Amino acid sequence: MVGAACALYAGRAGLDVVLVDRGPVAGGTTGAGEGNLLVSDKEPGPELDLALLSGRLWAELAQEFGAAVEYEAKGGVVVASSSGGLAALERFAEGQRAAGVVAEPVAGDALYELEPHLAPGLPGAVHYPQDCQVMPALAAAHLIRASGARLLTGHTVTDVLRAPDGPVRGVRTDRGDIHAPAVVNATGTWGGELAALAGVPLPVLPRRGFVLVTEPLPRKVRHKVYAADYVADVASDSAALQTSPVVEGTAAGPILIGASRERVGFDRTFSLPAVRALAAGATRLFPFLEQVRALRSYLGFRPYMPDHLPAVGPDPRVPGLYHACGHEGAGIGLATGTGRLIAQALTGGTPDLDLTPFRPDRFAEEAA
Repeated sequence: MVGAACALYAGRAGLDVVLVDRGPVAGGTTGAGEGNLLVSDKEPGPELDLALLSGRLWAELAQEFGAAVEYEAKGGVVVASSSGGLAALERFAEGQRAAGVVAEPVAGDALYELEPHLAPGLPGAVHYPQDCQVMPALAAAHLIRASGARLLTGHTVTDVLRAPDGPVRGVRTDRGDIHAPAVVNATGTWGGELAALAGVPLPVLPRRGFVLVTEPLPRKVRHKVYAADYVADVASDSAALQTSPVVEGTAAGPILIGASRERVGFDRTFSLPAVRALAAGATRLFPFLEQVRALRSYLGFRPYMPDHLPAVGPDPRVPGLYHACGHEGAGIGLATGTGRLIAQALTGGTPDLDLTPFRPDRFAEEAA
């Protein structure tokens, strides 16, 4: 998805773009995502700034692609399970409001007007009307088509070509060389591997997550609904299995249930404990789900970075190399802003946001 957005904005900036993928469109992490475009789970800072920029850009693209990519401006509801949790959630929302987020406190009774099928007795929530959703595989495909980029699927990049004095000169693939004065590393969870081909380290690690998909239902979950502890799980550095209930309906009918996180490398083994934990958390939020069939589950690997910020922008260690990866579970939502910033960097424009927090070489500086 990030590569598709980079191609779109670079193409619209007048650049000649070649998009290279070793698999099909959305064949990796994008195809395993839920399509969340969120501000609700982000504390004030660079990532939230990128999310707000991206949300505005997604709203613009929705005018072009809306129904085709299943864009829904449905909002999010973050639910507290205790009075203490609600107080902490409202403090978190207060900081977000100061940064430009619309975050509306919801008292217990009003909560059931937003989501009638929630478990009884919950003390309250915060409503985030800016949270949206797209169908990620459709979105990636439509953005690529609109970009005008030359799409090369089934091409594996085996090396980054560099001139004797250091700048990139393109990439080598298993089906031939592609020459270009700039290379954008938008390889998501595999961003560290592509960076290594260019001779620089980038600490991107896979963080596995499962999603449960129910049978198609009438719309009984109106928003993206999740428990307040989801925010803490997103920000956690733990490698151990963590689950927090996230439940949302889709335009096509099935309900998507997440979210689990664990760092186990690229292990694609099915995890019954993880999926059971997802089901248990979802039924605590929405008891009616106990009677609903789960049709399937799938997994993906989020591109985790140690400081939970992506690498976005030029790499000062290798002229002509740009990075657009490491967005963890927020890559769909942050793709548009990332693509805009990359296009501005490629064309020498003034970026909409300060790229310093996203510098690809920031970890090397810390190690030194």
